[in-house]
Amino acid sequence: MIRINNVKIPLNYNRDTLLKAAARELRTDPRAIKSVSLFRRSVDARKKEQIHFICSLDAEVSVSESMLLKKAKNAVRTAPYRYAIPKWHGGAPPVVVGFGPAGMFAALVLAQSGACPVVVERGRDVDSRTADVNRFWLTGKLDTTSNVQFGEGGAGTFSDGKLNTGTKDSRQRKVLEEFVAHGAPEEILYSAKPHIGTDKLKLTVRQIREEIISLGGKVLFETKLTGFEQRDNRVCAAVVERNGKTERIETDSLILAVGHSARDTFEMLCDKGLPMEVKPFSVGARIEHLREEIDRAQCGKFAGHPSLGAASYKMNVRTKNGRGAYTFCMCPGGKVVNASSEEGRLCTNGMSEFARDAVNSNAALLVSVSPEDFGGDGPLAGMHFQRRLEEKAFQVGGGFHAPVQRVADFLQNRKSSRLGAVTPSVAPDGVLCNLREILPGYVSESMAEAITAMGRQLAGFDNGDAVLTGVETRSSSPVRILRGSETLQSVAAAGLYPCGEGAGYAGGIVSAAVDGIKCAEKIISGS
Repeated sequence: MIRINNVKIPLNYNRDTLLKAAARELRTDPRAIKSVSLFRRSVDARKKEQIHFICSLDAEVSVSESMLLKKAKNAVRTAPYRYAIPKWHGGAPPVVVGFGPAGMFAALVLAQSGACPVVVERGRDVDSRTADVNRFWLTGKLDTTSNVQFGEGGAGTFSDGKLNTGTKDSRQRKVLEEFVAHGAPEEILYSAKPHIGTDKLKLTVRQIREEIISLGGKVLFETKLTGFEQRDNRVCAAVVERNGKTERIETDSLILAVGHSARDTFEMLCDKGLPMEVKPFSVGARIEHLREEIDRAQCGKFAGHPSLGAASYKMNVRTKNGRGAYTFCMCPGGKVVNASSEEGRLCTNGMSEFARDAVNSNAALLVSVSPEDFGGDGPLAGMHFQRRLEEKAFQVGGGFHAPVQRVADFLQNRKSSRLGAVTPSVAPDGVLCNLREILPGYVSESMAEAITAMGRQLAGFDNGDAVLTGVETRSSSPVRILRGSETLQSVAAAGLYPCGEGAGYAGGIVSAAVDGIKCAEKIISGS
C-alpha cells in the first residue's frame, strides 16, 4: 500500500475525486489505482476565500509500487495498522477501578487477552446515568453517585467526545478502531479533529462494556473502592462498598483509573500513605458565542458548508503577570453543562452532540495555576483549592444555578443586569453575577487580558454580548499518584497501577485510553 501525503482536495469531493487525486500524485493512470481511502483529512482555512482539505490518501495499486514511488514526491510505502493482542497466562483476574476511557480500554484489552477482568465503577450504567443527569439539569437535584463526572464512560461521555490528541503513541489507532468497531462514526479514523459526540458515545461505551462481559469480564456498577490490602508489599485484594456492604475482591493487579473528580478516593489513598504529589492545572470559566458568528469568523463565505460543520478554534496568550491563558475543550455547536458532583459545590464543562448543531459554541477560557497559588501544603492542596472556588460559585448562584456574566460586564468588573444576543445554554439555569467575586484576582485579570488579545486573533471573540459561565475547575487532575516510569506501578505497592487522567498521566479521552492499554499490557506481561 502507498500513502500519499499533502494532497489538496475540494470540500465537495467524492470517491472519484480521491481516485483522480491519487493518480495525479503518483503520476499514473487512474486505472492503476485498485482502491483509495482517506488516512487523514484536515481543513486548510488559512485563506478564507479558498478553503479546502489537505489529505493523506492510502492507495492500493495494480502496478509496481517501487516504480510509482520513484516518480511521486509525497508518497511512501505503508502497511495497515495491526494491534497484536497479548495473551493472558493465568492468575487472579485483574481489578480495574473506574470505567472512563482509561479503565474502559484497560479492561477491554485485558478481556481480549483472556484475563477476565473485574471492573469496579462507583456510578451507574450509561442509560441510568443519562436519566440521572437529565433529572439534575431539569430539577437541580444532584445525585452524587451518578452525574456528569461519575458513571459508565467517565466524564468524557458528557463532553464533545473530542479524540484529537498530542500523543504520538501508535496505540491511539487501536483506540480509534475500537470506537468505530463499537458504533462510532468511521470518519474519526481520518479526521484531523475527530469527535464522537455525547449522543453516539453513549452507544459506543455500552457496546464496549458488552464485549468485555462477553469475553468473561465483569462490570460492577454502584461499587466504590474504599481501600486495598497488601501482602509482602504487593496488592492482594481490592476492598469495595457495594449494596451497603463491604466486600473483598482478591487480585494481585489493581488499576486505579479513578478519574479527576474522585476526591474521596484521593483522600483515602492519601490517608493510606500512597505516594502522590500536587500538580498544576488551570481554572476559569466557559465562554459562549453564537455558533454562526464563530463559523463566519473562521470560515468566511464557506460558513455553514456541510463538509465543514461547526467551526472550532484554539488560542493561547501569555499575560502580563506571566500566566498562560488559553481556550480548552472547545465545543462547536454545543452547550455549557452543569458538571457538579458534590453537594454545595458547582462546576461547569462543555458538551456537543455529533451534529454540533446547537445555537451556541463554547470553550473553556482557562488560566494556569500552580501549587504556589493553592494556599496549603500536602498533595491535596490543589483539590482543596478547586473545592473553594466551586463553593463560592454555589453560594453566588444560590444553589446549583450557574453564575453567568456578559463579557462586556466582566471586562468592566460589574455585575451583569441583563443578557444580550447570546442566551446561556447551561441547565437548569444561570444567575447573573460578577464572576470576579468568585475567581482569584490574578485569574480574572488574566482572563480579561486574554479575551481582548484573543479578540484580535479571532474576530468577535471579545464581543460584549458573549457569555461567561463559571466556574471551570476540573481541567485536569489536581494530583499525580506516583508510579515507576517503566513498571507503571506505584512506587509503594507492587501490582498497583495508577492510570489515566485522574492519576495525572493523561489529558483527554485518547491519551487516557492509551495509558489504560499500556497498564493492561504491563499486567499481562507480568512486568
